[in-house]
Amino acid sequence: MLLSVWWDVQGIIHWEVLPLNQTINAAFYCLQLDRLHSNLVAKRPGLINRRGVILHHDNARPHAAVITRQKLLGFGWEVLPHPPYSPHLAPTDYHLFRALNNSFSQKIFDDLDAVKTAIQDFFTRNRRNFNTVGFISYQ
Repeated sequence: MLLSVWWDVQGIIHWEVLPLNQTINAAFYCLQLDRLHSNLVAKRPGLINRRGVILHHDNARPHAAVITRQKLLGFGWEVLPHPPYSPHLAPTDYHLFRALNNSFSQKIFDDLDAVKTAIQDFFTRNRRNFNTVGFISYQ
């Protein structure tokens, strides 16, 4: 199972669990970006209205593909460069996924809906602490 998350200092903007047996290719990533854009319009209209979106993602093939770059250009989003083979962890690797791992350790989920509910509950519980200290709840 793969979780994709987009966030800013105010909190989670969009997240989704990858459908089973689905891989992320450039076309699928562009669909995710469309859903992200819709959530930005709803949750952060000021960013969209002033074209203030700055996206940071790694250099994975779907992120660097021509159709992805065209999609981002169409949105008017700036993309921060990410050095290839960077040894540095992304903030999500350190804060979010570590906290999710700790929160869900020793838990068994019956189905994908139970996983999605647990993820939503996790984000809701940690909303207040997100922009100041990262995800720290391990409940």
